[in-house]
Amino acid sequence: MIDKRPASLLALALDVASEASELIRRSTARTDLTIARKSTATDLVTEIDHAVEALVSGRLLEARPHDGLLGEEGSVRPSLSGVRWVIDPIDGTTNFVYRLPYFAVSIAAEYHGVVLAGVVAVPSLQETFHAMLGAGARCNGELLSASSESEPATSLIATGFSYEADQRATQGQIVGRLLPQVRDIRRLGAASVDLCSVACGRVDGYYERGLRPWDWAAGALIATEAGARVTNFIGGPPNSTGVLAANKALYQPLRELLTQCGV
Repeated sequence: MIDKRPASLLALALDVASEASELIRRSTARTDLTIARKSTATDLVTEIDHAVEALVSGRLLEARPHDGLLGEEGSVRPSLSGVRWVIDPIDGTTNFVYRLPYFAVSIAAEYHGVVLAGVVAVPSLQETFHAMLGAGARCNGELLSASSESEPATSLIATGFSYEADQRATQGQIVGRLLPQVRDIRRLGAASVDLCSVACGRVDGYYERGLRPWDWAAGALIATEAGARVTNFIGGPPNSTGVLAANKALYQPLRELLTQCGV
């Protein structure tokens, strides 16, 4: 019988994320990393990204050999159980390469497309965010709650930018229109960390275009379970055309403002 209990999936994800975080911590001081480019000259991948994805996928399939995989660095496997693991081994690789602290291991477990459990572990900050569907979100065991700020003018908003220069130019124009109408903008460089920042109230809202499922799968569940609303820019499920996350009081006015700014 297939075990699809969120608690069971979360327990495994937490164990595997802890092991992956330790591998990353041992690698942060290295000066001999092999660094390659992917989609553009600014889209980086390291040997540690590949090593972490191999570790995570190996541990998950060892425990649950009939499950599927979708990983940023190429781990793709169909599911025989209905459960699929969505993995970003290092979300924020550029931060990792530059030794900035905002990078994370992101692991989500979905059953027939519905995310049941998610973990975002941020090794440099020694923080592990996690959530189960319908059971709230926590960081290092502490229950999380999104902010209550309702006015865009006094809201701190996070965003991210594409690796494509032309798209970044367009996104910069949007930020230029948005910036005078909010408290300020933050750009951390890791979507999963941005979503967890919404979950714990470190920012009031977050938006970004061009993400992939491994960028948002775990973080979107964590933000939602902390009381935020997470959609695309027209109110449907998050997708590559856009991810918008904000506390429920801010969500609609921020969505309208982003539309006015041309997002």
